[in-house]
Amino acid sequence: MDQELRELYQQVILDHNKSPRNYHEMEDRSQEAEGYNPLCGDILHVYLKVEDNIVKDVSFQGSGCAISKASASLMTSIIKGKTKEEAEIIFKDFHDLITGKLGENSDENNLGKLNVFAGVKEFPVRVKCASLAWHTMRSALNKEDKKVTTE
Repeated sequence: MDQELRELYQQVILDHNKSPRNYHEMEDRSQEAEGYNPLCGDILHVYLKVEDNIVKDVSFQGSGCAISKASASLMTSIIKGKTKEEAEIIFKDFHDLITGKLGENSDENNLGKLNVFAGVKEFPVRVKCASLAWHTMRSALNKEDKKVTTE
């Protein structure tokens, strides 16, 4: 990845950390889940409003490192309006991207802005930070009644 692109990616992550999108507790949620990353101390709560198999609304709250918060912010923006199945596919593609199983080039995947996390694969301990919100969202989506942990 060239230096210019890396700097752009850092700016996007810093922007979403400083001004996270959809950062609030959703009152009319239909499902929710809590996630915890013991390595970093990140704690996130993800709220979903799912109607007719579509994610009508999604939000999150919690505290964590810049990567964790930015990932949650971008995730909420991306999966809003998607079907449950589409959200699952994006989850899988994102997980493959940050674990190095998917190419960074946007023509190789349909992750759009989420490609800013492609460099995370170079820092294995940060993969858990980037994936926490996603695992938590997936747990809420499937109405799993357990706290998500990235141990």
